[in-house]
Amino acid sequence: MSILPERVELKTPEQIAVMRRSGHLLHRVHDMLAEHVRPGVTTKRLDELAHTMIRDEGAVPNFLGYQGYPATLCISVNEVVVHGIPDDTVLAEGDVVSIDGGLIIDGWHSDAARTHIVGEPRSTADEDLVRIAREALWAGIAALATAQRVGDVGAAIEDLVEAEAGETLSHLEGFGGHGIGTAMHQAPDVMNYRTRTRGPKIRPGLCVAIEPMLIQGDGAWEMDEDEWTVRALSGGRAAHWEHSVAVTEQGLLVLTEGDGGAEELGRRGIRAAPDPLTATGA
Repeated sequence: MSILPERVELKTPEQIAVMRRSGHLLHRVHDMLAEHVRPGVTTKRLDELAHTMIRDEGAVPNFLGYQGYPATLCISVNEVVVHGIPDDTVLAEGDVVSIDGGLIIDGWHSDAARTHIVGEPRSTADEDLVRIAREALWAGIAALATAQRVGDVGAAIEDLVEAEAGETLSHLEGFGGHGIGTAMHQAPDVMNYRTRTRGPKIRPGLCVAIEPMLIQGDGAWEMDEDEWTVRALSGGRAAHWEHSVAVTEQGLLVLTEGDGGAEELGRRGIRAAPDPLTATGA
């Protein structure tokens, strides 16, 4: 008996246009949350704000209820790397806060994460952590423009982190990105470092969520008793950045970026695909 890899779902241009609507709304949700990340705010309050905005816009939060998850967002503070559950935790000056969320419009999913520093940074190490994690995300996205296989994305992320951080930052081993479309998590896996297998070929219609997760120090972690919260063990803080991205015949479209990725891709010498939102006047 042989076990074959799960088939990768390739999207049509029309389906990608709907995913762009989903991603653009998620971009707006993240922009709204960024304005509320400040000392004295609870993570539960941020979750409530996101839930209200998503519902008011006629969309559905895709984290809420996923495998029993109890909130609209994952909000991970300081040593929590990913999947922190919003609660009465009060944000303080200098905290490093990663906000991960997603939503559904007309059956199509989006997923994106950003990391914020609350108020003034505690240290240059925290600033470097957040900056390098974001740069790693864009290095992975840019790799899609010329890569042959999905595994090349992880290689590009690993190379960027090694060049910028050396051994001061570690990847969250065992976690990575994923395909996205009619479900939040689909084939293929998109790891943030080199793996033995290079994964499927990159073709137009491929839509993936790329999400580097970096920890200060050696990268050791454990799962809390809630079976969601992933916590660094060696005193380091963590950062998590994510975008959903579509590969099209005309190039890359960053579904969860306000301008479709045009500015950041342009800085790397890559022309973004035409944005269906602009084309339709939306």
